[in-house]
Amino acid sequence: MSTDDFGRKTGHSERVDDDEGAVPRWKIVGPGLVVAATGVGAADMVATLAAGSRYGYGLLWAVILGVILKIILVEGAGRYTLATGYTIFEGWRTLGRWTTWYFGPYIIIWGFVYGASAMSSTALPLAALFPAVPLTVWAIIMGLAGFVMVWFNRYAVFEKITAALVGIMFVTIVTLAVIAVPNFPDMIRGLVPMIPEGGLIYTLALAGGVGGTITLAAYGYWLREKGWYTPKWMRVMRIDNTMAYVLTGIFVLSMLVVGAEVVQAAGVSISAGDEGLLDLREVLNERYGDFIGTMFLVGFWAAAFSSIIGVWNGVSLMFADFWGNMRGVGSDHPDTRVGGKYFKFYILWLTFPPMILLFLGRPIGLVLAYGVLGSLFMPFLALTLLGLLNGRRIPKEWANRLHTNIALGITALLFLALGINQLWSALQDVIG
Repeated sequence: MSTDDFGRKTGHSERVDDDEGAVPRWKIVGPGLVVAATGVGAADMVATLAAGSRYGYGLLWAVILGVILKIILVEGAGRYTLATGYTIFEGWRTLGRWTTWYFGPYIIIWGFVYGASAMSSTALPLAALFPAVPLTVWAIIMGLAGFVMVWFNRYAVFEKITAALVGIMFVTIVTLAVIAVPNFPDMIRGLVPMIPEGGLIYTLALAGGVGGTITLAAYGYWLREKGWYTPKWMRVMRIDNTMAYVLTGIFVLSMLVVGAEVVQAAGVSISAGDEGLLDLREVLNERYGDFIGTMFLVGFWAAAFSSIIGVWNGVSLMFADFWGNMRGVGSDHPDTRVGGKYFKFYILWLTFPPMILLFLGRPIGLVLAYGVLGSLFMPFLALTLLGLLNGRRIPKEWANRLHTNIALGITALLFLALGINQLWSALQDVIG
């Protein structure tokens, strides 16, 4: 068996595409749609809505910048996997042990806290639609639903379920934006970069936070589950990634329109956290009637639930790869793939232990650890991609060009600034 300069087995010597020699063709439903849908959750919707209600279209340019940044990051993760045949965790290990020491605690703590947060977010619209059932009960039901859908289904089924949820959330939110009648002259003025007074946090949130989570790094794993292993799929991967984030951009833009044309016009304040979306439902009920408000709640649920099943699948694959490598079985072992025992362990970890937090709240120490590790993941991803996409870790023909390095460097700096801000917010929450 051949090895590379780092002593690893050569990636593409044993990895071939699961396509029976088919000509690579792009279809609208692919791993890009999955990663984009998973990254947009209730918190992103609230941030965009609040930015629109406060500043109108003044931060539209930040939405577009955010889409470009995600395209750069996800393309980098996908390019590394297709060009080398290695998973991103295998790549991180070549950068030094510090990457493992960071990622290991991060994925354990993140999963525990995120599981409770995701279940609660998805339960909110259902509790509003069916108030006879308590929020905690809905949260548990949603966690169990995500568990069943991912535990018993392969990637192809999971991809189709995600596509259906994306269709619901996309049509719902875009329809709301059309009904709200966007102000196109103001939108054009919003393309000019500017940071309104007191708007730095919202600018960072829109440019760096919307659609940006650990699931960006899961893209390479979903490429593998799709059967795309080699550079033959590079062009299709880039189209897949770009089109998915263009759709995400339209979705986020639609939320900005609703914030600017509906919430701002109503003169109401949106609550912090996921409850802000329930405030919007009340505004929509008053302005357009209960049907539109209910339609929005359905879209809210679809966006939140797509994040649940996306994380339950994608981050479980990342954990399985991490633990498989720690156990010395490698990234191609059945235990590290969908349905493997390491994969299933993390689904259990995401689903059942976090239910305790639904009843007890979040302990201060855990909140702090989650805030610290979470705020630093996106800078970690951007900086490590700079290392993986240059030099001998990637074939020369697929390495970064100068303009790509500049774009990725800017992305890393922006995420570092956003991470520092998130870290400070987490510390303030604990101190407060």
